[in-house]
Amino acid sequence: MTTAADAPRSAPPTAAVETLADLSEGAVLGRIFPRLPTAAAQLLGPGDDAAVIASPDGRFVVTTDMMIQGPDFRLAWSTPHDLGWKAAATNLSDVAAMGARPTALVVAIAAPPSTPVSVLEGIADGLRDCCEALAPGCGVVGGDLSASDALTLAVTAFGDLEGREPVLRSGARPGDVVALSGRLGDAGRGLELLFRLGVDADGIPNLGRANALKVSHPTEVAAQLTPVPPIASGPSAALAGATAMLDVSDGLAIDAGRIARASGVGIDFDSASLGDRIEVALGGGEDHGLLATFPPDAVLPTGFRRLGTVVAASAVNVGTITVDGVAHDQGGWDPYRGWDGAAG
Repeated sequence: MTTAADAPRSAPPTAAVETLADLSEGAVLGRIFPRLPTAAAQLLGPGDDAAVIASPDGRFVVTTDMMIQGPDFRLAWSTPHDLGWKAAATNLSDVAAMGARPTALVVAIAAPPSTPVSVLEGIADGLRDCCEALAPGCGVVGGDLSASDALTLAVTAFGDLEGREPVLRSGARPGDVVALSGRLGDAGRGLELLFRLGVDADGIPNLGRANALKVSHPTEVAAQLTPVPPIASGPSAALAGATAMLDVSDGLAIDAGRIARASGVGIDFDSASLGDRIEVALGGGEDHGLLATFPPDAVLPTGFRRLGTVVAASAVNVGTITVDGVAHDQGGWDPYRGWDGAAG
């Protein structure tokens, strides 16, 4: 005889996953807003048609950047928190590269309606944690939501010059010291590892293999998925008299070439300063360090190390990048080159 205690027990019901299609835009925003950081410069935040941000300097720095599933990230490799962190970090770095202090972000997200709401909550948490860690006082003051076949994040960042002149790419002069705050090559190495070992036999991004890489190569993978740009080094460089500066997002060689062309000079790197893997240091993208030039007699701010020297250039070789005096190719990251069309 079978008793109630002997009867097979059914599995507990699985909680339904709420997706964006299940909720209204207002309801989704209601889930996201409490997770986002408030900007110290915010006079009016989310809720009206636009935010109002204080600008004590009378000027503000503004930049924008997009991250699109496929050419910019793979969901098998990046958690929602990773995506929010990186979206904030890359924009904070561009503000810092002008010598400004980041004050506010505006974030627009487009996602497939089937996307779980928890994904957007994770992105919001990443935005918050990055701002709190790298740019205290910077917050998210508004944005937009929409539907798209591919998950897309677009961030606009604002910064306060605090009475300083912006540091442009065009101010480098022959004799200036070329210096970097941040690491070189780790992010490029991390991406190479993910594409080589973070995929299955068919070359499709694989979550399990990516997680294994995060354990075996934590520094390189983290540099690619959750970069930590030296945000405070931007204002420090400006105060120390930096003559030119930019965020190293596409690779040291190509980004140094941008300073050189804008300034009408050349840049010569010392091979000894580039480490054992010179090609990786020069060509790996998405390091998000700050490359700056300083007068020869300047004291480099904490965090910066010397990489080379600004050199005079003739009319035919403006923008030339050399290593120990030998011309070097300016390869690096190019969003229009190399993407295979996969979304991952």
